[in-house]
Amino acid sequence: MKQILLSFIFLSVSAISFAQGININGSSQKAITTAVPFLNIGPDARSGGLGEAGVALSPDGNSAFWNPSKLAFVDEPTKISLSYSPWMRRVFPDVNLAYLSFLNKIDDRNTIGASLRYFNLGSVNSYDDNATSLGVLKPNEFSFDVSLARKFTDNFSLGLTARFIHSNLTQGAVVNGQQSQSASAVAADVSLYYSKPKNNGSIAFGANISNIGSKMSYYTDGPQYFLPTNLKIGIARTYDIDEADQITFMLDANKLLVPTPPLRDNSGNITSGRDDNRSVVSGIFGSFSDAPGGFTEEFQEISFSPAFEYWYKKTFAIRAGYFYENPNKGSRQYTTLGAGVKYQSINFDFSYLVASQNVSPLSSVVRLSLGYNFGSVKR
Repeated sequence: MKQILLSFIFLSVSAISFAQGININGSSQKAITTAVPFLNIGPDARSGGLGEAGVALSPDGNSAFWNPSKLAFVDEPTKISLSYSPWMRRVFPDVNLAYLSFLNKIDDRNTIGASLRYFNLGSVNSYDDNATSLGVLKPNEFSFDVSLARKFTDNFSLGLTARFIHSNLTQGAVVNGQQSQSASAVAADVSLYYSKPKNNGSIAFGANISNIGSKMSYYTDGPQYFLPTNLKIGIARTYDIDEADQITFMLDANKLLVPTPPLRDNSGNITSGRDDNRSVVSGIFGSFSDAPGGFTEEFQEISFSPAFEYWYKKTFAIRAGYFYENPNKGSRQYTTLGAGVKYQSINFDFSYLVASQNVSPLSSVVRLSLGYNFGSVKR
C-alpha cells in the first residue's frame, strides 16, 4: 500500500502535494492540500494527548511549535526536549517524526529558542508511469527554527520565529522527461500570549500564525505550492484545586490560511470561487472569503480541539482531548489520551490517539516526549 501511494510522487508534481495531503496528515482527499504538511503535525506528547491543543496551554519546552511567545513565560533558565512518534505505524511501519527543541532565558523578559524537526518517510520502492523500477528511495523532510520571545508586561508577550524548510521527496528522479529536485523555503511565525491570574487560578489566551513564507517547487521553473500557513487561536482556564493540584480546560481553533481550490467545469473554467494561483499575501488574506461555498464552507475549514489537563501534586498529569475536522474538509475526528510525570529536573510525557482503524490511518499513533531542565526552578 505504501509503495502504491508514494509512487504517485513520480507521476506528476501535483501528486506530491496530493499524496502528502492524504497520507501524512491522515485526512481525506477533500482536505485543502499544501506542500510540506508535516509542519502542522503536533510533535510532542503533551499536546498530543490534548487533541492537538497547545496555543494557550501553560509554557513548556515545546512551546516554540505551538506558540513561540510563550517562551518568555518559561520559569526554568534552560530547557531541552526530545519528542518522537512512529507516525501512522499501522499503515507505514517505518515512517516517523522526531523533534528536538532548546530554549534559554536571556533575562527576565527575553527568551531564545531553537528546534529541529525531522520527518522520515522510510524506504520506498518507486516506479515511473511505465511501471519501471526507479530503485529504493528514502524521502525525508526537515525544518530548523530559531525563535525569540519578549515579555512586554507581567501578563503579555510577543514571539517571532524564523524557519528554514527542506523537502527531499523525489531525490532527483526523472518524471515525465523532467528532472525533479529537492525543494526548500523560508518562513516565519508571529504569535502572542496573554495570561492573567483569576479566581483561584488563571486564564490565558494565545494566537499564532505559522509558516508565513515562500512557495515551494519540485521542478526548475515548475508549478509552485503554498506552505501550510496556519492560524491557531486558543483559550485556557486553569483552576487551582489546592496548593498542589490543578485542572485546566482549553479550546483551540485552527484554520489554514491558503487558497481554497475553486470549482471548475470540464474546460477548466472557474464556475465558483476564486483562482487559487496567486501570491502568498493574497492567498493569506483571501483565505477568509474564497471558498466556493461561501461562509458555510469557510466555517467548515476551521477545526476545533477541546481538552483538559489535571495535575496531581504537581507531579503526575492525566490528559484527554478531542480533535474535530469537518467531514467536507478532511474528516479527521479522534480522541486523544495522555499522561505525564515530573521528577526533579526531568519530565516525561506519553500520548495515544484513539480512532477507528477502519476509518482513520492515524489510529493508535503514539507520541513520546522527554525533557530536562538546567538550573534551579522558580517556586
